[in-house]
Amino acid sequence: MEPLSFDIVIIGGGAAGFFAAINAAEMAPEAKICILERGKDVLNKVRISGGGRCNVTHAEFLPKELTRNYPRGEKELRGPFHSFMTGDTIEWFEKRGVPLKIEEDGRMFPESNSSETIIDLFLQESKRLKIELLTKRAVQGLQQKNDHWEISTSQENFVAKKVMIATGSNPKMWNLLQDLGHSIVPGVPSLFTFNISDKRIKDLPGVATNAVVKLKRTKLGTSGPLLITHWGMSGPAILKLSAWGARELSDKKNFEIEVNWLPEISSEEVEAELLRLKKENAKQFPHKYAQFELPKRLWQSLLNASGIDAEIRWADLNKQQLEELQQQLTGGSFQVHGKSTFKEEFVTAGGVELKEVNFKTFESKVCKNLFLAGEVLNIDAITGGFNFQNAWTGGYLAAQAMTAL
Repeated sequence: MEPLSFDIVIIGGGAAGFFAAINAAEMAPEAKICILERGKDVLNKVRISGGGRCNVTHAEFLPKELTRNYPRGEKELRGPFHSFMTGDTIEWFEKRGVPLKIEEDGRMFPESNSSETIIDLFLQESKRLKIELLTKRAVQGLQQKNDHWEISTSQENFVAKKVMIATGSNPKMWNLLQDLGHSIVPGVPSLFTFNISDKRIKDLPGVATNAVVKLKRTKLGTSGPLLITHWGMSGPAILKLSAWGARELSDKKNFEIEVNWLPEISSEEVEAELLRLKKENAKQFPHKYAQFELPKRLWQSLLNASGIDAEIRWADLNKQQLEELQQQLTGGSFQVHGKSTFKEEFVTAGGVELKEVNFKTFESKVCKNLFLAGEVLNIDAITGGFNFQNAWTGGYLAAQAMTAL
């Protein structure tokens, strides 16, 4: 059977793939474009992201500041973000009838609060622009012949002038790219929560507060909301630390973190405030009122951990108890025994070596007319809409390059 012929074949029906296809079709209306997806559904990650609301991007409008949210790809994305970033993303969606809104923490979602709005838009635009969408097409072979690419799938074969790979962290595609001469950085989980069994947090699931979390014996540390869960700790502060420490923690089941529950004030100020409370609230029981604006249950748990029970008054606290309380508040150590994948926002650190990509065009430096975008590259971000912004930027610049004369 004769192979099907296209100008552009995009492998991978996710965020980067669809964004590249739609923009390429608008830039070159005569181009014959198709998307090949191995599964029966497309845009699965878009569907589940942000709790089903789709965290489209993040309200950070300076390229240099935006790149600081990428443990891998910070340097490489600075140039691309000058060409297409958050403001362009907002405008792109608004122009097509999908306005975005900013939440307090900077995350941006469609005003509809539903990821289906984004999926419907992509499917409608693909249809309008006559992009062929072929599902259940697992790519089995990819090779370059003279001036075109030959692609074999589980169902039929294709030829294309240009190919873009946007398959995320799919090891099979990484193997095909390796066969073409690319270097692959092995994948490890990047966003995960910490399993902690500790009596200080055992009865506190659902308690959330801002904290600074450090990975002991390293220079790694992050800050932000921390959520205590049934299995340990989660929330942005933990997820950020897991992203920055992804490589370091990849082979560690057990490690130690230090938590500062009072990130806004120094240890000296905490010490002074505890001495003031001892003096001025002498007859009160520390357990009765939470201090430092901490959640009451957390405050009481840290008092217990410092040897201060519910019957003790402020006046009765000795030097050792005050020192222990200060330590629990600003630098308590917690043993982590294992990690749980944060499935909703599952991200992998690893992929195509970044030196092998031209970040003006997202074209491979190893193979001409081969483009790569999204998480197939060794780029990943902390949670908050940053991984999608990488997909939109790479997809857009690749579309520009693939349709340039």
